[in-house]
Amino acid sequence: MSESTGTTPADPANRDGADTTTPVKAAPQPESAAAGDQHVAIITGLSGAGKTATSKLFEDLGYTVVDNVPSDLLRDLAELVANDPDRYRRVALVLDVRSGNAPLAFGAALGALQGRDIEPQIFFLEAEDGILIRRYSETRHRHPLDTGDQGVASAIARERAMLEDVRALSQVIIDTSHLSGRQLRERIMAALHTELEPHEISLQVISFGYKYGVPLEADLVFDVRFMENPFYRPELRELSGQTEPVKAFVLGQPVTRRFLSFLHEFLEFTVPAYRAEGKTRLTIAIGCTGGFHRSVAISEAVAQDLRTLDLGPVGVWHRELART
Repeated sequence: MSESTGTTPADPANRDGADTTTPVKAAPQPESAAAGDQHVAIITGLSGAGKTATSKLFEDLGYTVVDNVPSDLLRDLAELVANDPDRYRRVALVLDVRSGNAPLAFGAALGALQGRDIEPQIFFLEAEDGILIRRYSETRHRHPLDTGDQGVASAIARERAMLEDVRALSQVIIDTSHLSGRQLRERIMAALHTELEPHEISLQVISFGYKYGVPLEADLVFDVRFMENPFYRPELRELSGQTEPVKAFVLGQPVTRRFLSFLHEFLEFTVPAYRAEGKTRLTIAIGCTGGFHRSVAISEAVAQDLRTLDLGPVGVWHRELART
């Protein structure tokens, strides 16, 4: 069952409206959709960043998707979902600035669900300003906050500020700027199969190329361009950082071993501290020039090290490898 009101820009891989809020509680622990328990997702983020595409993916996964429900009906909807978990085992609420007071709507939804012992998993979609502006230009849709006298760029800036607290509460943050529909689906599927224990934090390691920009969702960013570049070795140039020859070349450098030792000590200290502060996810981005050699090899090594620390589930995404 899907309910939809209003329109949002339809984008190639993702194009959609967003939602906003005021903080209600410390970020809740996401439940796993892979298990047989009831699972409720809240889909929100910047307008034009992919809400429509994401809601369709949730529908394909068997979720009951309710789009842009009025804030004064959220309490009744939460009660309906809570009272009939068999019928509404998987539900996705899409909250949007079209509802008027988006922070109020988000706060009402979160409060109503938590008041009935349902902790929703919050998905926040975002994209670079230039990408969002281009999407609106291509579709000729009007941004929900564009009054006509300031333009799309100003509307996007206001929406970012409006959604800042919502983003802080979200367990899953996805930058859709350069994602295909398949890649978006993979990111969502990976997030839905993550189940956290109370003492855990969800860790995501992303390799990227600085020539394509720093990932917007990154909490920590490390630049590994100081390491010798395999690109200048003809026998390694066409091989990615996932291959054994490139990994051996990158990880065998003395400067790399020292860097990884420093990073191990840093993460061993900071990740538990982030967790103690109530953070349920941490995204670590590692960049080199093109995102094909050094950052990929280092990301794999860092992810393996994090798994040995056993602080929570660890995911790895090599952003630029999808370009090849």
